[in-house]
Amino acid sequence: MEKTLLKVNRERLLETIKVSSSIGPSGNGGLNRLALSEADKNMRDIFVDWLKEEGLEVRIDDFGNIYGKRKGKLEDGPSVAIGSHLDTQPCGGKYDGILGVLSALEVIRILNENDIETEYPVEIVNFTNEEGARFAPPMLGSGGITGDFTKDYIYGIKDAEGISFEQALTDIDYLGDSKNRLTNVKNFIELHIEQGPILHDKEKTIGVVQGIQGIDWFTVKVTGKTNHAGPTPMENRKDALVAASKMILKVNEITDEIKGLKTTIGKMDVRPNVTNVIPGEVEFTIDIRHEDNELRSHAFERLKEQLSAIALMSEVELTITTDWNTETTLFAPAVKDAIQEAVDKFGYSSLELFSGPGHDAKYMAGVADSGMIFVPSIDGISHNEEELTLDDDIEKGANVLLYVVQKLAGTK
Repeated sequence: MEKTLLKVNRERLLETIKVSSSIGPSGNGGLNRLALSEADKNMRDIFVDWLKEEGLEVRIDDFGNIYGKRKGKLEDGPSVAIGSHLDTQPCGGKYDGILGVLSALEVIRILNENDIETEYPVEIVNFTNEEGARFAPPMLGSGGITGDFTKDYIYGIKDAEGISFEQALTDIDYLGDSKNRLTNVKNFIELHIEQGPILHDKEKTIGVVQGIQGIDWFTVKVTGKTNHAGPTPMENRKDALVAASKMILKVNEITDEIKGLKTTIGKMDVRPNVTNVIPGEVEFTIDIRHEDNELRSHAFERLKEQLSAIALMSEVELTITTDWNTETTLFAPAVKDAIQEAVDKFGYSSLELFSGPGHDAKYMAGVADSGMIFVPSIDGISHNEEELTLDDDIEKGANVLLYVVQKLAGTK
């Protein structure tokens, strides 16, 4: 059956995003809306009101995930779920995650306004703590309901102030019931900004996401000998920072040799971190990403071998600890096909690509046929107050989402 090319209400969607952009402002045009913070509570309260205005059945589960269910003809049928997250980085942008949730809300509004009855229920979701900025690791809300993380593990995670995830849920009054979790899901579709430069650089409007790259996180600890900077000859030193610096350069060197590999040294601690003391201990993290699981594993083995050689030559001790890892996720062909069909119907330009960042769709793909729609990030900037996606691209991405929902949920 030919699907009517309904379109979203551009001005209303942009106004909804504008409201979100005023909740937890960072002061420099971005947002500071950490998961389960007071700002997050304020945004959640507004979002729940919006869901109720649309006549949705609103639920909160034991991870603080928020759901709004629109009934279908098959009341007990599996849902087509759409959404993302409303939490941000400490100095984050106005679109990361937020676009997916608020575009999903706009889809519901359009379905309601046009009295469109779907075969399957449509369910909007705001997942808790996707960012992982306050409670690490990321994607706890989605990973909790899919069983990738246990409830005890999630509840026991603490932020920098020592506040547990469970306590934070209680503090903002968003500790719901496990019976409210999202279950019986047919599909999950997440609209998101790309957070990279590919679509922008290639002047494409829609990214048809093939999957999400696997990610490995490691902590490297280099132990040398702390000593006085004045009397200790250079040849007698076991400088942990010098050795760590050589290791970091080697990480970049190996990365350049492997096509598509991405590595990041995002965090470093130097001890004792005093001007006139030779560093005796250094810890730094390595983030490794590639869509080929075998290649990513091979790259890590090469890194371990080369870093161990540097440690031996530098006469320091080396310890490498695995902090977190997740395999590459491939999205469902039926969902990817529906997204491409929407792109073709609207006449938008598109590109197939993999996601570098992790997203809630990664865990949802383990319980439902899932997919993602990307729209361009100007200059590839994200996790930054300068994050920007153009209004035209926002509208087009939401139009694609609307079409895909009609396609997968089934309209009369």
